[in-house]
Amino acid sequence: MTGESSSSALSYSSGSNALSHVYIQYPPLRCHVPGSRSLFYDDGNKLILSLTPNQVFSWKIATYNPYATPSSDQISEGSVLSIRYSLDLKLLAIQRSSHEIQIWNKDTGDTFSQKCRSESESILGFFWTDCPTCDIVFVKTSGLDLYSYGTESRNLQLVQTKKLSISWYIYTHESRLVLLASGMQCKSFTGFQLSSAGIIRLPKFEMVMAKPEANSNPVLAAEDVHIITVYGRIYCLQFDKVAMLLRSYRFYRDAVVQQGSLPVYSDRIAVSVVDNVLLVHQAEAKVVIVYDIYADSQVPISAPLPLFLRGYSRANVASSHTSTKTSGASESKNLSDTEETIYGDQWKFLVPDLVLDVSNGSLWKISLDLEGISASSSEVQLILEFLQRRKLDAEKAKQLSLAIVRTIILERKPVPMVARAMDVLLAAYSQAIKTGSYYKRSITEEISSSNAPNAAVGETITGIDVSRSINQEPESVTQNDSSSKSIMETSESDGSIEKTETGELLEPGLLGGEDLPTGHSQTLGPTNNQLNSSASQRNQSLVTSSAATSPADFYSHVFSPIVEEMMGDGSYLTAIIVEFLRSCSLEKLKVYPNTYVLLVQILARDERYAELGLFIMNKIIEPSKEVALQLLDSGRQNQQIRKLGQDILRQLSLHHDYVLLLVQDGYYLEALRYARKNKVNTVRPSLFLEAAYVSKDPQHLAAVLRFFSDFIPGFKSSADHNTYHRFVAELNS
Repeated sequence: MTGESSSSALSYSSGSNALSHVYIQYPPLRCHVPGSRSLFYDDGNKLILSLTPNQVFSWKIATYNPYATPSSDQISEGSVLSIRYSLDLKLLAIQRSSHEIQIWNKDTGDTFSQKCRSESESILGFFWTDCPTCDIVFVKTSGLDLYSYGTESRNLQLVQTKKLSISWYIYTHESRLVLLASGMQCKSFTGFQLSSAGIIRLPKFEMVMAKPEANSNPVLAAEDVHIITVYGRIYCLQFDKVAMLLRSYRFYRDAVVQQGSLPVYSDRIAVSVVDNVLLVHQAEAKVVIVYDIYADSQVPISAPLPLFLRGYSRANVASSHTSTKTSGASESKNLSDTEETIYGDQWKFLVPDLVLDVSNGSLWKISLDLEGISASSSEVQLILEFLQRRKLDAEKAKQLSLAIVRTIILERKPVPMVARAMDVLLAAYSQAIKTGSYYKRSITEEISSSNAPNAAVGETITGIDVSRSINQEPESVTQNDSSSKSIMETSESDGSIEKTETGELLEPGLLGGEDLPTGHSQTLGPTNNQLNSSASQRNQSLVTSSAATSPADFYSHVFSPIVEEMMGDGSYLTAIIVEFLRSCSLEKLKVYPNTYVLLVQILARDERYAELGLFIMNKIIEPSKEVALQLLDSGRQNQQIRKLGQDILRQLSLHHDYVLLLVQDGYYLEALRYARKNKVNTVRPSLFLEAAYVSKDPQHLAAVLRFFSDFIPGFKSSADHNTYHRFVAELNS
């Protein structure tokens, strides 16, 4: 998927506070080699390929590293229209012309060619697949040819032919989906998904195109159609240049649903997806518009702002190239070229978040500035929901979420606003716990596409439906005329694998049967399971940690840091913590004990003892050892509060602590009776004896001494017995 745009200037800075929400990070990956004549992108293996007359250099970009070094292979001289490695990297396919594709076996060095069987047809392109029935697909003007590679015969064997009239096509390995355009206006489409689960044929559908005032019919071009994968769902975006709209279509196994449209402000656009966020690059307007189509809105997340070059300063570049004047001058020239050619004709946008500057041989990775987006939004609830869905920089999203809540509390925002913000974060945490995503961490292993099972790209958020994500236009559902039986009608309720009419295996739709939140209706019937968006990619490092914030995080990063700053406004902070407790109860989450302790401290500091007593008795403050000890400490000025602390210790059967408390308060005889009754044998006898000695009452001291002599074996021979027996004698004398 590529996009071209007009030239504009690029703002740059070494800071992180520039007016932009989307940035590319300096330095880029340099993909230029001496004698290089062209650059290609192998999305199946995540490789950038640079060709010289007799060599192909490849850079692995699955884990983006601007300092990666290339590997190389020898190739024969000749024209190259397209080039891709097989998914196991053992074969190299080169399209030499519109009628011939050459295959080279790296292990054996054998080379053979596959040509069109008819002169009237031509090859539009090809791609490798992990489909169990074929290894490589030729896209021709007359249809699709599916071939398998024979390891013994060492050539391609035709498996299946799908006869279609094709004008052009687009394919992304991320979705495993190929869309074939046909018709006078190239707006009629047939789609196939070729994944490790088999082949799914989508029903034929037409894209909507506005008619111009003149008596002419516009033709849809390949660069105006984009396949994207967002939140595990596959969408197609169509740029309608007449209506200046970006129309959205969502793919299901047996239907294609039009989702609505987004406004466009430039005659040239490009599309990227970063962390499930849709970026629409408006070239002539020189800005990027950020959309989160998970939300039921076509409103951008933030204001349109330019693309930003982060981490570059001319001083740094000059100092980093002191070895030779030539290298420093070359770097400065390249960066100057970058500034001049941003969104230029040589910029190719690659699926999903890369930009290849063909003129300079530079590869840039597009990133989101979550901090900038958060700072620019006044919609607290919406921005928190946005941050909680972020996965690539989950820790940053988590810290920003907590900082937002902390800030609105310090600014004394209305309690209902703060309550809604806390509801968002705790609901996201509860959901993360239920789905297990909260406990996941980074996965850095290298995964082979050909062997890895199919999975959804991005995170699946259970219980949320986004089928109406861009819903400003009425839905139009295109069904296969001949499909009186849906592809999914034979699916088992337990998600077992079923077979299509051709006997090929299909897996169930990703979110079939998901629960919908109140107020949302499902776009299609229960059999319309969405198309799976295989995310198994070679060398793909996925970060699946969660931005969810736990109740303990609230205490550590929100309540505890602000309590001193809000000493004069205890009533407001109490109301906030009570709302937090309500939200935790609603989500059935366990509150961090120190949060209750903090609430006791605030109420006691403001001498709101009656209210504190009601909170304890009504279980708004849950009983715990920490709460009991804080009540005992705060109850020094109020015996009723201190008694509540004692009651909690007894209620929780914390007998040791209760006995110690009685001894410390001088009630050592009562402590002895309580210890005897509840069989507390963990308190040292010396504590009781010391308390009795301090009272200067020889009868009490003798009673305590006799108690331990009777009930503790061997106590009479201990040093404590001898010492305090002497003290009894001294007191009596």
